[in-house]
Amino acid sequence: MNWLAHLYLSDPTPACRIGNLLPDLLPLSGLAALPPEFQQGVARHRRIDAFTDTHPLVKQSIGRFAGPFRRYAGILTDVFYDHFLAKEWAVFSPQPLPEFAAEVYASFTTHRADIPVEAQAALENMRENNWLCSYLTSEGLAAALARIGTRFRRPVELAGAMPAFELHYDALRSDFAAFFPELVSHMAGSAL
Repeated sequence: MNWLAHLYLSDPTPACRIGNLLPDLLPLSGLAALPPEFQQGVARHRRIDAFTDTHPLVKQSIGRFAGPFRRYAGILTDVFYDHFLAKEWAVFSPQPLPEFAAEVYASFTTHRADIPVEAQAALENMRENNWLCSYLTSEGLAAALARIGTRFRRPVELAGAMPAFELHYDALRSDFAAFFPELVSHMAGSAL
């Protein structure tokens, strides 16, 4: 799962939400040095990823990508699932997505002193460019993929996968619709 799903599945405390984002932004040594209030989010992030990465429906979605994007299909699936979560947000949350996003962004300022410097720029970019709401549109998805593609040692034009996303849109949406409630249920029942 990507940013939006991790935040949605987090305990609703600012520190836990931030901690749930940091495994994608910091090396293991940086995570180990985080204050205790962030560690709950780090642990939750790992449980979300472990469940997601082994789930047959997610593997089915990954299998829908061929050719040059097959290697990155797990990343693509994570981002595209965030699109479906954004589109179906009202099904999962009574709080409107823009309000939820604003709450998350405000927590970056509140906890700035505790957030490692290496992660602050990415979080600030997330806020300035409203990444969480940008998943709603094709343009926002393409921009997210372009950003992710630059993080590889050899940059990859991941936005080029948008035609494959459009081709498999209904099937991916069906995979997500079956998978995400299972993930929500699993996380609700998983102990810390």
